[in-house]
Formats: sequence, structure tokens, C-alpha cells
Amino acid sequence: MSEKIKTLLEALPYIRRFFGSTFVIKYGGAAMEEESLKKEFARDVALLKYVGINPVIVHGGGPMIGKLLKDLQIPTKFVDGLRVTDEKTLEVVEMVLSGFINKEIVKNINDMGGRAIGLSGKDGRLLRAKRVDDKDIGFVGDIIKVNVDIIKDINKHGYIPVIAPLADGVDGYSYNINADTAAGRIAEALSAEKLILLTDVDGVLGGDGSLISSLSNEEVDLLIKKKTISGGMIPKVTCCIDAIKGGVKETHIINGRIPHAILLEVFTDSGIGTKISGGQ
Repeated sequence: MSEKIKTLLEALPYIRRFFGSTFVIKYGGAAMEEESLKKEFARDVALLKYVGINPVIVHGGGPMIGKLLKDLQIPTKFVDGLRVTDEKTLEVVEMVLSGFINKEIVKNINDMGGRAIGLSGKDGRLLRAKRVDDKDIGFVGDIIKVNVDIIKDINKHGYIPVIAPLADGVDGYSYNINADTAAGRIAEALSAEKLILLTDVDGVLGGDGSLISSLSNEEVDLLIKKKTISGGMIPKVTCCIDAIKGGVKETHIINGRIPHAILLEVFTDSGIGTKISGGQ
């Protein structure tokens, strides 16, 4: 019992500090696939809303998209981690993201006592995009505008927005958006307190394999140059750095496979992942 009381007391100053602020959470990886983790994520998001924080969820869905494309015998190719998206692939992406996945997340949050509303980035032109310039990857877009009024109105009325990363193009086409990128740009537009990326790893690891709990922009640049940060972690830390430069106060990379990872990261002194913030 004393440990439970200690945990509650440790959380109190963080709840007070973040009351009324906005957290943009990129939801992906195993946390989206394992049934028990789905429920725990939904419960944690509902709790954030109840303690006065405004969570904004941006979700991926790569594995399910990949499975359906395979079942439909539509070939898949990636360039620099981005799915090459032709017209047929875009139809599948939109069906999976805006249809099944988005509505499942909304239902889970509602079942846990929250009030969630599912959106595509195309709804109300929430996200506007242009075609990626420097790669021949089809209907994959770069976000050029975020309609924050939609998100703020949803938050103000006590609901939790759950956003599928699709965008309405300035050229009249629809675009597939990388979920990390979409979450980062939405966080910037909202001047969010935090951007939280759920992944399948503990965070940024040092040369000895141990978790680095806190980093500045400058330290991230140094670790990339040393190749301590490499591979798939580079776009995630780059997303975090871009968000900070765009006005987000703190960013976090955490392991979504850890039960209640979000709460442990933001409401405890030690946290469980890597926090990246501006300055030394």
C-alpha cells in the first residue's frame, strides 16, 4: 500500500504541471497489435483526459496495411522507410487507416470511459499536403498546413481526437503521410507540451546498449555522427528534433510494449524511455 501511495504522490506534481496542456501521441508498433496493450493504451489515454491533459492520437498501421496488400497480391516497396503508394495501394491504405484501425482505437478509448472521435486528416481538410518532391514514391505527401481549429474544438468539448495520417492534397489528390511525421507536424502546429512516439524499443541506446534517458538536440547530432544512433532510430530522433525546433517543449521515444508506458514516462521522476529537449 505504501508503494501505491508513493506512486500517487510522485505523480501529483506532474499532473499539476501538465494540467490543460496538449500531448500528441504517435500510436504504433506492438502496442497496436497485442490485445492487452490495446486496452491499456486506451485506458491510459482516457486517464490523461480525466486529469486535465488534452491527448491527441495519431496512429499508424503499417503491418495491417502490408498484410492486406499481400492478400490482395499488390506488391509493396519502400524507399527510405516510406511506402511507395500508387492508386491501388492508396485505396488499401485509406481503407485500413480510416476504416478498421481508426474505429477500433476510438471504440477502445470509449470502452475505457473516454470520449474519442475518429478523423482522417482529410476530414475538414485537417491536414493539407503536397507530393514529396525528392523521391519518386507516388501518393506520399509532405504536410504544408494543419487546421488546428478542428483539434482544439474537439478538445474543448471534452473529446479525444484520433487521427489517421492521410491528407488532402493541394493538387486535388489524396496523400499517404508517414505517421511519425504527421504527429510531429500536428504537435508543432498545436505548440504541444509533448510529442510522444510509441515504438518497439526502449528508446535511444548508448554505445554499451544501455538506455539514454535524456538528450539535447546537440547530443543527438553528436550521437548520429558517431553512428551510435543509426538505422530506423534516425528518422524518429529527427522527427523529435524538428518538433522541438517547431515549438514543442519536450519529446519522448518510449517502448509501447511496456504496460502503461505513457503514464510511467510522464508521471514519474525516472521515466522509462528517452526524453529529447532543446538546449544542453
